[in-house]
Amino acid sequence: QVQLVESGGGLVQAGGSLRLSCAASGLTFSNYAMAWVRQAPGKEREFVAAISWGVRSTYYADSVKGRFSISRDNAKKTVYLEMNSLKPEDTAVYYCAARGSRLPVVTTISGYDYWGQGTQVTVSS
Repeated sequence: QVQLVESGGGLVQAGGSLRLSCAASGLTFSNYAMAWVRQAPGKEREFVAAISWGVRSTYYADSVKGRFSISRDNAKKTVYLEMNSLKPEDTAVYYCAARGSRLPVVTTISGYDYWGQGTQVTVSS
């Protein structure tokens, strides 16, 4: 079955950086659009970034544009989220998600079929 396992979360001061990783198994990774979604305490899940399969087009929420970068390594079946200039409002559980095989990338959370368990990111002021 499909498994997505996130890692790399932690506690960081405002202005700092973190790199999240999501290792995938049970799927032909190169055929799947991937996304990062976050959920802050008491709030709904929020789209953060996505990367398409194939040409690897990238998409970002306005709140993270210019600070976060999504990338993928198909050989390692891993997607990354490089987070720079972190702010306290970036504090959330970050989830990795995969969309169905060979489907176009989307920025709507409901478009993703498989989810990881999440990793906590806490940014202190």
